[in-house]
Amino acid sequence: MYHERAGFDLAAAEPDRRRRPRTPYRMQRRATERVTLLGQPIDLVRCEEVMHHVQHWVAEGQKALVANHNLHSLYLLRRDPSLKRFYDLADMVELDSTPLVWFGRLVGLANRSFHRCTYLDWRHHFWSVANRRGWRVMYIGGADGVAATAAENLTVRYPHAVIATRSGYFDADPGSTENAQVVDAVRAFDPHILFVGMGMPRQEKWIADVYASLPDCVVFSVGAAFDYEAGVQSAAPRWIGQLGLEWLFRLVADPGRLFTRYCIEPWFLIGPAMRDIRAALARR
Repeated sequence: MYHERAGFDLAAAEPDRRRRPRTPYRMQRRATERVTLLGQPIDLVRCEEVMHHVQHWVAEGQKALVANHNLHSLYLLRRDPSLKRFYDLADMVELDSTPLVWFGRLVGLANRSFHRCTYLDWRHHFWSVANRRGWRVMYIGGADGVAATAAENLTVRYPHAVIATRSGYFDADPGSTENAQVVDAVRAFDPHILFVGMGMPRQEKWIADVYASLPDCVVFSVGAAFDYEAGVQSAAPRWIGQLGLEWLFRLVADPGRLFTRYCIEPWFLIGPAMRDIRAALARR
C-alpha cells in the first residue's frame, strides 16, 4: 500500500539518484569505534552518527545495510550460523543493548550509554530528515493493516516523506512467487530507505537472501518498529531504556513470548562472556 502526499514534487526534494554521478562513500571508523563483544564485531556509534552515515549513503545513491546486535541476536547467531551471512553484509552494526554497554565497559572497551542505538532511539531524528529531504521509505513487516496504519500516522507528522508498506506475512522462501513479488515491489518503489520488520531471525535471513536483488538503498532490520508507530505495541519510555530496564518493561507486557528471550537465552552466552573477561584481564 502506497501513501503519497498529493502534489508533492519528490524530485525537487531529492534528485533522482540514477542521474547523478556516484562516488562511493566509506564509513570512516575511529580506532575505538569497532569493537568485538561476545565474539562479534559491533560499532560504537551515536544515534546522530548513524543518521550522518545514512544521509551520505542516500546522497551517493549507495546500497548499505545497517544491522544491530543485542543479547538475543548473539544467542541466535550461536544457534544458527547461517545468520552470519547477514552480519557479513552489514556496513554498520549498532549496539542495541544497555546490558551489553555495561558489559563492554566492564571488560575495558570504550562503551558509553549514548552508544545504545536502535530505531526507538533515532526514530524522530530519522523521520525529521526523511521529511525534510522527501525520502521514499518502504516498510516490509507486521500483520495485515498494521504497517498501513503506521504509515498513515507518520504521514500526518511528516507529510513530505513518501511511505510504502507491505505485510510481512508472505512466503519468504527465495524461490517462491510471493517472495519475487515483494522484491519486485521494492524495486518498483525504488526506496531511499528500506525497513524490514519481520522478527529476528526471519528478517535477517530474508535480507541476506535478497540483498543482491534490491535496488540501491539503505536497508535496516527494525523488528516491530511500525507496530510501535501504529500503536499496537507500547514502546518503553527512553529513560527506561537508558537505565537498562527496557527488557523488563517488555517482559511484563508480553511474558509468554519474551520469558525465554530475557530469562533463559543470556545464560548461553556465559562462555563468550568469560572469554572477554579473560582477555580483559590479560590486557591489564
